[in-house]
Amino acid sequence: MKRSVWLWVAAAVLAVGGSAFAYVWFSGGSGEPSTELTTPPIAEQTTTTGTPGATTTTAGSGQTTTSGDEVDEFFVIQSDQSTASYTIDELLRGQPNTVVGTTNEVAGQFSLDPADLASTEFSQFVVNARTFTSDSSTRDRAVRGPIILNSASDEFELITFDPTGVEGLEGSASVGDTVEFALVGDLTIKGTTREARFEITATLVDDSTVQGTAESIVLRSDYGIGIPSVASVADVPDEVILTLDFVATRS
Repeated sequence: MKRSVWLWVAAAVLAVGGSAFAYVWFSGGSGEPSTELTTPPIAEQTTTTGTPGATTTTAGSGQTTTSGDEVDEFFVIQSDQSTASYTIDELLRGQPNTVVGTTNEVAGQFSLDPADLASTEFSQFVVNARTFTSDSSTRDRAVRGPIILNSASDEFELITFDPTGVEGLEGSASVGDTVEFALVGDLTIKGTTREARFEITATLVDDSTVQGTAESIVLRSDYGIGIPSVASVADVPDEVILTLDFVATRS
């Protein structure tokens, strides 16, 4: 019965949109994530114990402890309050059009000592590229297909960003303060890794909440991201804006 239903759907798709449409439809998959995202650990934490000045390093511990009462605070991105997105322009049926695809399937964390911003450490950040949605389900299927992100494949389902350096994050911050800095690291999309730079604006909303935006402009050609040959779409530029609007709370 299930097989006959799919055959009927395939026939309908072919009748409505032709073979190219059918290819986009089936190669894009369902858009359902294969697994639930978990918060990546910060790669290395420094724990001070016993005599002041003596340190040990533990990998992936998820927290930093000091010998006194001081404990570094860890803030975890809340996916239900955060959004990762891509923005790209196109010429659709001869008219300029801006495409925005969004998902709340994001994960990441960072340590934060408001009295010493330079000590902030970051985990890997992860976005499930399979779950991007825009104003067109047909476009979303194409985005998940082999030519664009190929995120219907489990191998390329996730986009990851591994920070390697921080620029301009120094001094201290109080509740209500907004800071601007840059995070440099390795961005992996569709199995290709390139260095990327995210410009970040973040506000310490209260003692337990940080809210902000991270933005980077990347070239889709750097990551092997193509554009399907569709008669109604033309003049898609190489530049893509990647944005993370985040809310992170104390863990």
